[in-house]
Parts: sequence; structure tokens; C-alpha cells
Amino acid sequence: MTEEERELRRAALRALLVKPLLTAEHDGEVLLKVRRCERELRDWLARETGWRLRVETGVARLFKMAPATADATHPARGRAREPFGRHRYVLLCLALAILERADAQTTLGRLADDVLTAAAEPGLDFSFSLETRAERADLVAVVRLLIDWGVLRRVAGEEEAYLSASGDVLYDVRREVLSALLTGARGPSTIDATSLEGRLSELVTDPQPDTDDLRNQALRRALTRRLLEEPVVYYAQLSEAELLYLHSQRHAITRRIEDATGLIAEVRVEGIAMVDPYDELTDIRMPEQRTDGHLTLLVAEFLAANGTKTLPELHAFVREAAAEHQAYWRRGVTDLGAEFELVTGAIERLVALNLANISGSTVTALPAIARYALDEPTIKDR
Repeated sequence: MTEEERELRRAALRALLVKPLLTAEHDGEVLLKVRRCERELRDWLARETGWRLRVETGVARLFKMAPATADATHPARGRAREPFGRHRYVLLCLALAILERADAQTTLGRLADDVLTAAAEPGLDFSFSLETRAERADLVAVVRLLIDWGVLRRVAGEEEAYLSASGDVLYDVRREVLSALLTGARGPSTIDATSLEGRLSELVTDPQPDTDDLRNQALRRALTRRLLEEPVVYYAQLSEAELLYLHSQRHAITRRIEDATGLIAEVRVEGIAMVDPYDELTDIRMPEQRTDGHLTLLVAEFLAANGTKTLPELHAFVREAAAEHQAYWRRGVTDLGAEFELVTGAIERLVALNLANISGSTVTALPAIARYALDEPTIKDR
């Protein structure tokens, strides 16, 4: 493989890791790169991660599986970056089920009526109406997410007109994208569990290997997936089998990831992080500009220096920081009670980056946060 071919494959794989669903409409140039090295990508992903790659004329889909089904730190978000809650997720599932049976074109009004009917099904334990603007806004947020994914293509109209009850919107339903959305190790119809947690676990759990070779293959794939997906992989969070395998195969696994993606392995006594020198393969950056980014960095420094703090202690720290930096931060940071929202946002980002965890009202720094610790300055005589 020439260096040019290697760089092309790296660029295509990195694009898939950032955005596992690529469409010609939104990602035409990147999709072309994926198509040019489709076979090499498919072989590498199947061998090293167990993930499937499907490439068609207008769609490329990397069927990733979440390493942890209980991780709620990377939710779907609306246009204003507000996270989806249970209500919107249920609406999303209902909308997808309806679109699966819809005609080639549909309107927002027709979709809303069908969602209303589906939401009224007995046993669903879900309430939805179109009586308030807030509920219409939830449905619009779901539709806009589907537009961003490429499932729907707006033909005429605007969602704002629907929100104000002054018009409707016409969409094309793109079945080639819709059919590529669902991912998992098995089909939902084969799952026997009744609880949500059990169903999610069965959906993403691979069949148990029954030979040593298959067990080693499963361990290699699971570790590679975690190193690609998680900001930091701590040894303490691995099973005994994963830890033993990683200690013996660490160099080989990280070298293959480095060669395929351009990521660089940072190995510490507590674990491993695959660092991106281009700062592209993340949805949460650290450090980051503006108020929330600066605040998160200050909270990280505070936790790195102190290890464990309670929420009241963090609230007090943020009140002081807001008073000190109010000339540079957004308006309202010194208002009464503003520290609660500021701390919540900062902790959410640190938890998502595996730099801290929270239990009750206690926030504990994790080892990787040490990179944000500051030593006392050393002044040298000239």
C-alpha cells in the first residue's frame, strides 16, 4: 500500500468514526473516499472490531455498537444543542416505525397524525398530543434530526410554519437511509428480555465464543472498540480476561489502531488513551473557548488538585470563578443560582470525557484529569 493509499484509508476511516452514517447529500466528498477504499475498510473493521460496513451509491453506514448501554453522556441533540429526553426519544422511535410504512413522500401534518395514533396504543405508557406548542416543538426537533441524518429531505415548506399552525411541510422519505439506521448484534425480534436494560444488553451482546481462538478474537475486538470509542480506557474498568489480554497484546492492538487511524497511544500506569493529534474525533473538546469551555477547564484543575469534592463545594468554587471572570464570560453567570446550571454542564462534560464520575452529591476525579493539574510556578534567576 502506497502512502497516498494509506492516507486515503485513514481519512475515510476517521470520517466513519466521527459520523457512522454518511449520505451523498450531506457528505458527498467523504462518501467518495469511503467508496474508493471500501474493501480495505470493510476487511479491517470486520477483523479488528467486528463492526459491519455497508456502502451503497448514496449511503455508507458503519454499524457500530455502543460499548456501554448505560452511558447517557452523548445524547441526541436538537438544533440549539439541547439534549433529547425520554419524550423525544419515544417520538423518534414512533416516527421511524411510521416512516417505515409511509409512502415515498409525506407531510409533517400527516406524520404528526400518525404519531398521535401510535402514541394512543394501549400498553405504550406514553402520552402525546399536539395541543401545545411545546409538544409540536418536540416533534419538530425529531423531524429535524431525521433531516440531519438524511432520512427525510425537505421538499417544500418550513417547520416554523407548522409550529405556528400556519402551514405544513412536504418531505421525501429516503428509504435507503432509513433501512440503515438500526444497528445491533442481533435482530430485535429475537430478543426475549422484557426489561429495557435487558433488551438493550441482548441487542448489543455478541454470541459467546466457544473456542480459545474465538475468545481471543472477541477480546481483541472488544478492546479495539473501546479504544476507538472511549476517551480513556482505565485498566480498573476492564474485566480480568480483558486486562490479561491487553497486557499481552497492548503493543499489537495500539499499533494497528495507530496505523489505521493516525491516533497516537498514550499509555499511563492507569490506562490507555488514543489521542487524536488533529482534534477531530470527538464531539466534546477539552479545553474549549467561551464560558462553558473555560469553566470546565477551571473545574478540571480544581478537581485535579483536590481529588474529590461535593456539589456544594463546587458551587462555591464556581461562584468565585464567575465573579473573577465575569468580564469575559457571558451575561448572567453571577446571577443568584447561576452556579447550579454551570456546575451541571461542567460535570456532564468531564464525565463524558471519562475525567470524573459523580455519585449522589460527590464528584470524584479520575486519573486522566491529572493532565489539567497546575504546579506552582518556578521563577528562575537570570
